[in-house]
Amino acid sequence: MPFHLTAWVTIASLFTYIWMIRNVGRARVKFGIKAPEMNGPPEFLYTQRVQANTVEQMLLFFPALWLCAVCLGDIWAAAGGALWIAGRILYAVAYYRDPAKRGLGFGITVTASSLLMVGAMVGLVLK
Repeated sequence: MPFHLTAWVTIASLFTYIWMIRNVGRARVKFGIKAPEMNGPPEFLYTQRVQANTVEQMLLFFPALWLCAVCLGDIWAAAGGALWIAGRILYAVAYYRDPAKRGLGFGITVTASSLLMVGAMVGLVLK
């Protein structure tokens, strides 16, 4: 399989997202918030915001990841994808503790997606 590393990173990123979904579910149970209610105490809103922001970031990440893999190479895409996952985890953990400290994780996430897009463009130019 020519893109096995990128495929593994895709799977890992989806498991990272599932972890975030489960955190929202746990917060719903903990605070007695039934779906589809979207309001609650700040701790619930933090988990929900992390999950929602991650969905927003995935719209940029997945195309950039796979374009980089196809245009530049599997190892480059996988490295950028691993950085993105690390950024998302850091973002989530920081946001859960104190939303004001989410910036580093968010910055890593955006940087990783940007690098993947640049990698795809470099690969296109070189081909």
